Amino acid sequence: MQRGSWLCPTERDRSRVVDASERVRTIRLVGSGAVGVALLAAAPWVGWWTLALFALSIVNFANVERRIHTSAHPERVSACAIVITMLLIGTGVAISGGPRSVALQWIALPAAMVAARFRPQVVIAGLALAIAIVLAAAFATHPQWALNDPARLIATLALLVGVVSIVWALQAAELHHREEAIIDPLTGLFNRHALIPRFSELSHQARLTRQPVCLLLCDIDHFKSINDEHGHARGDAALCDIAYELRKRLHSFELVYRLGGEEFLVVLPGVADGGGRRVAERLRLSIEGIRPGGVEITLSIGVSAAHGERVEYEAMFKAADEALYEAKRAGRNRVVIAGGRGGAERTDGEPHEHVRPESRQPLARDASPV
Repeated sequence: MQRGSWLCPTERDRSRVVDASERVRTIRLVGSGAVGVALLAAAPWVGWWTLALFALSIVNFANVERRIHTSAHPERVSACAIVITMLLIGTGVAISGGPRSVALQWIALPAAMVAARFRPQVVIAGLALAIAIVLAAAFATHPQWALNDPARLIATLALLVGVVSIVWALQAAELHHREEAIIDPLTGLFNRHALIPRFSELSHQARLTRQPVCLLLCDIDHFKSINDEHGHARGDAALCDIAYELRKRLHSFELVYRLGGEEFLVVLPGVADGGGRRVAERLRLSIEGIRPGGVEITLSIGVSAAHGERVEYEAMFKAADEALYEAKRAGRNRVVIAGGRGGAERTDGEPHEHVRPESRQPLARDASPV
């Protein structure tokens, strides 16, 4: 459903935009309310027309609230809203005195929103755009004022850079602590804490767009014996190599999580079971073709997919888990795709026996049948 863009080239960048929208909603409302009160109080001196621009700004951000969780590219929705806000402020500055406008400093507000949501390259671009709008509004309307008395303009630019720098630093610190909670320290992959909220978003989008989502549940074959024979240090090295290989073989918005131990989950937005099977085979063959941690290692993979209303994590994970169990029973180092009624279909074309859900015994990941 989503692919990388310059604004958000990776899933981590995209997640930052959506999460920031939730976290700054209250702050944005308070800030907008303060601006509205200020405009209302100053209207007898600066003009009532300023309230019209403020109303357009409110409509702009109401549109963001409506679209950001349903759009395939929420970063574009957010960025467009911020640019529109900058242009509205620039318009207000231009028609209320240019370099002497009381609204000059407000350009720092949307620039700070960029720093709170986007990666450094986008923050720099947003800061440059804000500076360009301020200078254009000042020199295009009253160039002589700007040249003869530039003190307010200079102070505004300093405030703009200072506010963006402070927000950027605070956001970087917050992201560091947040990543410690959602990043697996050994492999650098996302963990379960990152999986559930992200899948909730995908489920919501799938219901609206009727697009599919596919899960690949990957388990390292005989991993316990690797630890027993070669030591846990070698096992950790193998996990890191496998994580790197999985990330390398996936596109930026095809997501991989370490669920714990030797188990990984790949989430493929916009991919049905046929496409998921092809991705799974590509991953299985890539791991078989290298020696993670200097050890011969293979993967067994269970695949499940659903469309629209059926994109629900618990049901899809259960189906993928049952398919994985069938892959283990059938000899490991293979891909099995979940079939109708909870059964499983092998991808190598060999005859097999369908497994009824009620007959399946819980799979101990560190014991049988790895």
